[in-house]
Amino acid sequence: MNTKTKSIIYVLICVLLWALIPVVSKLGQSNLNNHQFLFWSSLVSSITFMLIILIQRKGKVLLNLCKRDWIKAIALGLLGTYLYYILLYFGYAKAKGIEVLIIQYCWPIFVIILSILILKERINKYKVLSILLGFSGIFMVLSKGDVSNIHFDNLFVDFIVLLAAFVFGLFSVLSKRINIDSLSLTSIYFFTALIASFVSMMVFSDFQLPNSKTILPILINGIFVNGISYIFWIKALKLGKASFVAPFVFLTPVISTILIILFFNEPFHLVYIIGMSLVIVSGLVNRN
Repeated sequence: MNTKTKSIIYVLICVLLWALIPVVSKLGQSNLNNHQFLFWSSLVSSITFMLIILIQRKGKVLLNLCKRDWIKAIALGLLGTYLYYILLYFGYAKAKGIEVLIIQYCWPIFVIILSILILKERINKYKVLSILLGFSGIFMVLSKGDVSNIHFDNLFVDFIVLLAAFVFGLFSVLSKRINIDSLSLTSIYFFTALIASFVSMMVFSDFQLPNSKTILPILINGIFVNGISYIFWIKALKLGKASFVAPFVFLTPVISTILIILFFNEPFHLVYIIGMSLVIVSGLVNRN
């Protein structure tokens, strides 16, 4: 199996896990706000990675990291596992889901733009076409083929979500430049998010225990959605060009829409099939 195929497999695993975000976020915040939900999710993620490190006996790898690597990893953790989710959860709490999803999934576009500016990757017509097709697929699915379904009524919240998209795009590109193994790096990310979210929870909110309805979503979010998925995402970025793997992420909101229909009994529309087809073609186009 070549590196390009491996990168596709890794990013598709991320797609499936990240597609759960709207579901676990909605179920997990029934009695928690964005600071509290992120804290408990980060706690679960940190415990998960601690156990993995102990089982694989890789604690020495963390201890042997130089000061410079620790600083870089902590800075990226603040960016991609704390700031991104605090901003994103704020958006979901304050604006319509369709509105937030459309703006949120500008981040693969930011990955490609920042890859050109920071990593000096070359852009070509296939990548441009891939981005256009992918975003068109998202737009069709989330608008249900009717532009009138989308209303950007809260410009401040829209800006916050757009900032979150930029933050995660920057995080993804910069993660490609740090030379630390995926497990150690992701562990530092979520230890950082745990501390940062605890501080922000105590400053901007208060300590709140999850109830029986939110425990399972928090576990799923902490272990898989915000946890193990990051290992696969970093692996995908290291094996393939950032601008190559980014368009596959456009599958995420399409699958998210299907999950929302299944979990919350929302109606299914033919335009979803058209949108998903555009997204699949988007990924295939970018393989050239």
